[in-house]
Amino acid sequence: MTAGTVSGINFAMAKAPLHCNVITPERQVLETDAVSVVLPAHDGLVGVLDKRAPLLCELGTGVLRVETDAGKTQQVFVDGGFAQVHKNDITILTERAALAENITSADARKALDAANAMPARDEATAAAKQRAIARAKAQIAIAGK
Repeated sequence: MTAGTVSGINFAMAKAPLHCNVITPERQVLETDAVSVVLPAHDGLVGVLDKRAPLLCELGTGVLRVETDAGKTQQVFVDGGFAQVHKNDITILTERAALAENITSADARKALDAANAMPARDEATAAAKQRAIARAKAQIAIAGK
């Protein structure tokens, strides 16, 4: 058992009670044990700790944060999809995902420049442009971390 503090309150916590998988159609991007996970749901961030109630939610574009029992935080870019939490297993199914260390700041900035240059002639192209900008900004936020 390890001890932790939240808002000044001490508590005992089992080591790495969660198991997290991030999967794209092409490959498994991440499989690890964790003490907490924060995922980018389509309507805001969702935190997951030990013994969380079951959950199925739509993901947005953003950063998945996984904290290990060693105190390290791993960040993963995810681009939509779904998350399922059941019995301390977290499964993230997403179209695109990349570990922070595999994202370069230069590539993310190029993607942002390309997104900003996209035309927005109608509602559909404006929405596509906004999604591309959101993807690039999320990648810039974690590039090389």
